Amino acid sequence: MVLSMEKWMGKVAIVTGATSGIGAAVADALVENGLIVAGLDRSENRVATINQRSIQLLGKKGKLYGVKADLTKEDDILAAFKWVHDNLGLVHIVVNCAGFFKEAALCESTTENWRRTIDTNVIALCIMSREAVKKMMLNNINGHIVYINSILGHFCPIEFRMNIYSATKCAVTALTETMRQELISSGSKIKVTSVSPGLTVSEMTIFSKDLTEETRRFVKDRPILKAEDVADAVVYALSTPEHVQVHELTIKPVGEPH
Repeated sequence: MVLSMEKWMGKVAIVTGATSGIGAAVADALVENGLIVAGLDRSENRVATINQRSIQLLGKKGKLYGVKADLTKEDDILAAFKWVHDNLGLVHIVVNCAGFFKEAALCESTTENWRRTIDTNVIALCIMSREAVKKMMLNNINGHIVYINSILGHFCPIEFRMNIYSATKCAVTALTETMRQELISSGSKIKVTSVSPGLTVSEMTIFSKDLTEETRRFVKDRPILKAEDVADAVVYALSTPEHVQVHELTIKPVGEPH
């Protein structure tokens, strides 16, 4: 199997959660490979961070643009797609990296927390997918949609107080197969890939300000992936030839207990 990113050179990608962690690493990796990347995030300050990083990427094959979009608001997502289409061109790749988690036991969490988790991890992903597929099919684009899932989308841990986070990631696992089946039924060659990392350095793990000290100590002592490791996995899935689809790619750090 010959792996190559050449087919994506000069094409447009949207990456959510592009300010830090996996989203930032994925956006930067795509720019390195010659794509025009719209990095979405929820606030002006975070978008400014993306645009500042774009200056550091000058001279690379591609370009990075920050775009403000609160993924819990459908109108923001639709406006972001319109801006990308009007200013950058037709979307060929969407990588859904944005996620939300707030530590709490299921029976101690709040309804607001549940709704934000579901809105960010599931509903936003569905809206992003719907809009991307509509535009790809309308323009005969054999694009690629990537979901940053989690190993917690395949089992429920007992160590952390994850409340509904694992449930939302299990939904992503199911949605990946639902999307694949729908694309087959429609005769489309758009690909969909779920990437499920183990524990990874991010604002939801070791950089989180909301974790309890007990959880922070537990996380600190575990094997952990770098965000760049996950970005490399995304690039691998995107690099496959036309007839190959990586449906599920699970990545764990050496020594991962699960």
